[in-house]
Amino acid sequence: METDESSRVIPFQLQFDKPLASQIKIAEWNPEKDLLAMVTDDSKILLHRFNWQRLWTITPGRCITSLCWRPDGKAIAVGLDDGTLSLHDVENGKLLRSLKSHCAAIICLNWEEESQLITDDFGHTSKYEDRTSRFFPPAPRVPRMPGLVSGDNGFMDDSEDSFQELSNSSHQRFNILCSADKDGNICFSIFGIFPIGKVNIHNLTFPTFCDGSEMSNGVSNALIHKVALSKDLCRLIVTCSGDLVKVGDDLGEIQMVGNNEHGLHCLALNTAIFWNRKNELHQVAQQASNIEDLTEVVRTSLSVMCRQWSDAMNTFQEKFRSLSTLIINHGLDSSPQEEFLSLLGGARTSPPVHQFLVNTLGEVGVKRISKVLSGAGKELQRIVLDHLQPAVEVIGFRIGELRGLSRWRARYHGIGLDESLINNATEKAGMLLVQVERFMRVLSSVVQQYSNFFNWLLKCIKLLMSEPSDQLLPYNSELVIVFLKFLYEQDPVKQLLEVSETEYEVELDLETMQRVRELVQFGGFADTEYLRRTLAKEFQLMELSFKEAFEMPFTTISRKILCEDILPLFPLPSLPKSSSSMWIPTSVSYYEDPSRASVPPYSCQNQFIDYISFQVPDECFSDIVNCICIVRGFMHDSDCLKKGYSSLEAVLLCVPVDYQCVDLSLYKDSQIVLLLNKATNTSESAGDGCMMILQVSDLPYVSMSRSACIDVWRLPELKDSVAYLNIGDEKSRTIRHSVIAPLAVSASRGVACVFAATKRALVYILEEDEDEVSDVE
Repeated sequence: METDESSRVIPFQLQFDKPLASQIKIAEWNPEKDLLAMVTDDSKILLHRFNWQRLWTITPGRCITSLCWRPDGKAIAVGLDDGTLSLHDVENGKLLRSLKSHCAAIICLNWEEESQLITDDFGHTSKYEDRTSRFFPPAPRVPRMPGLVSGDNGFMDDSEDSFQELSNSSHQRFNILCSADKDGNICFSIFGIFPIGKVNIHNLTFPTFCDGSEMSNGVSNALIHKVALSKDLCRLIVTCSGDLVKVGDDLGEIQMVGNNEHGLHCLALNTAIFWNRKNELHQVAQQASNIEDLTEVVRTSLSVMCRQWSDAMNTFQEKFRSLSTLIINHGLDSSPQEEFLSLLGGARTSPPVHQFLVNTLGEVGVKRISKVLSGAGKELQRIVLDHLQPAVEVIGFRIGELRGLSRWRARYHGIGLDESLINNATEKAGMLLVQVERFMRVLSSVVQQYSNFFNWLLKCIKLLMSEPSDQLLPYNSELVIVFLKFLYEQDPVKQLLEVSETEYEVELDLETMQRVRELVQFGGFADTEYLRRTLAKEFQLMELSFKEAFEMPFTTISRKILCEDILPLFPLPSLPKSSSSMWIPTSVSYYEDPSRASVPPYSCQNQFIDYISFQVPDECFSDIVNCICIVRGFMHDSDCLKKGYSSLEAVLLCVPVDYQCVDLSLYKDSQIVLLLNKATNTSESAGDGCMMILQVSDLPYVSMSRSACIDVWRLPELKDSVAYLNIGDEKSRTIRHSVIAPLAVSASRGVACVFAATKRALVYILEEDEDEVSDVE
């Protein structure tokens, strides 16, 4: 403790001061547990308990650009510089899911769940029940690929239970993961695993100009800084830097606004579709995400089966290829099949066949190859029975559930669940199940044919070596002929499993095709060509039908996410595109609005009020220096403007002249935590940091005027009502280190983690009552 503070009550208690191996660039507290996730400069993710015990460290292998927790604290989302979004288990850091929904670096993430339990149209609490567990055992996992390390296929280890919990969202509150990349794209995923919408802020427009022209406002060359979805899921606030422009109706005519249009802006996006249709979206996401999981099981099963069967067939072909060489070397003009048929017919054994069977292959070789092929056949049958077939059956059930929902057009047509597309996907799922059944019959027949062929070869070898053959298994001569004619140089199992560049069609006789066409008259399906396709081709068609069916809700929801308002905050100097953007401490949060406490909880009527806080750079306005601005009420200001008044309020807070704001974070109960550095001529001098907490709801807010023209910076209107901060008058704590961003604040646990420039981490309890922080779980 500092001696100058020992005589008074210290608002923030320092719990510990720990050294760090490398500097931290991102830090986030778990919303439910005493866990702190940190990202180092070398892109490692560290998870620490409140007592600084490290639980795990993972290295994704690429530069980490963003991070956030799932609202229940059981998973963490990580954004990478290549646009990949990965979800990891809080217990051990295992990879749960990897999604590629962006093509550029994901620079910010926000994961929000509904504040109220799911309710029906009458306000009654409802819970979506997944009926699959009534009729099916637990869904199959992805089979292990030979030589594949767990997680390489985008899914976690089979032994983990968290994957099942991630996919089973029926017991979760409805939640949305928002991810934004440096190209201006914002993607929305239900439960973090099912993409449901995408917008680009360069294409968002909002008509507010007062000159009567048919033009709309827009932001070009924009870089997103932060996205924050409201707790009722009805609004998304986006802070971005860019140029204000006027956009023509055809999106081709662009005009700059004003003389200094580049700056930091706030956008309010209407995402009420998530609240209004959350019950429907919950059910669709539950079924569709599980279908995608099971589709991955099918894909990996086919890949594993193809590899294992190919390895077995290569063993057979490598050994029997030498027979063709021996026949040529002996000057014979015949094929191996003809030589074997001659041997089967009782003719004299040719020298190459005798040499091959007795010297090259031998009894041991036949038994080894027979064991390899038999083992491969059994393994393929196991994969089909344990993974492939159960997955296809559950897919059929789940797509059938969606088919039933799609027929309820009044509720599900509005979110893009198209009945015709779902019907097509349902038929393709049924056809795949038929193909699986046929594959099992083909596989069983082929394995039997090979076994019969090897039994005959063993008999021949024993006779050629004049050894007794009474103990050998019997064979069927007719099946040997069939094998030599159709299987010796052909591989129907591989043809069914492998996707070839040339379209391979299964040959069918005219009588079979006529029977298939007759079945169409009884209804149920319209595809008469499915028997000509392979199992792999049928899977491709099913995947394509699912993609088309699930793309429709994605497109429909994307069109319904609209920009409602644009608020210019302050101008910024234009920077070259190649240079990095200016770091601006920013925080957005939502608090319950007491004035709307009477609003029913099952309605989307802005029960929350937004607070947007940011540091105002000194170079923006000559008469506003070293200030922090807090804006509130922007989220529903556009609605208020239609009624003739503005709900937008703001306040400027002037930081003491000898301090500079390093970072800030809105905190629980309408509070803000400021992290300040004391300006000093000596580096790392004692007492050159400070942390302060303010009650933002009690600050002297001033109503901000809004006009139809947006090319006006409104912050100078607040310069006459600046509130001056005094370190001694506020809840504050000096820090004997030079501090740097980020500031990690836990709203649920009442703690903050501060990072020093000297690679140290300091954890403080923000409340005077130490009981606010629970024991380590």
